[in-house]
Amino acid sequence: MPVYEYLCQDCGRRFSRFFWKIADADGALCRCGSGKIEQQVSRVAMPRSEESRLESMADPTSWGDFDENDPKSMARMMKRMGSEMGEDLGPEFNEVVDRLEAGEDPESIETSLDSGEAGPDMDNLF
Repeated sequence: MPVYEYLCQDCGRRFSRFFWKIADADGALCRCGSGKIEQQVSRVAMPRSEESRLESMADPTSWGDFDENDPKSMARMMKRMGSEMGEDLGPEFNEVVDRLEAGEDPESIETSLDSGEAGPDMDNLF
């Protein structure tokens, strides 16, 4: 039972389609009704243990271009750490990441969190 990934050339939407038979994939259409679609390479998921995920985050050589003085770089690292954990870290975490991506200074975010502007569960993020 194959699942195919497509990109619509008309509306730009990326979508997946499941087919009972491979032959059925020939007539695939986008929700916009367009047949101008391009098959994409699907992502592959590999199960990893929690220990393996934590080890990959602990190695500073895998951090790439991380710069602790750059809020956007911090946001990228926090997103990566969140995805490595494989869990939703909640709206507060997402708010901090969004504010960092916007270039907001980490100290000003921490100050606003300490004053209770963003909720009580944020004290341990920094």
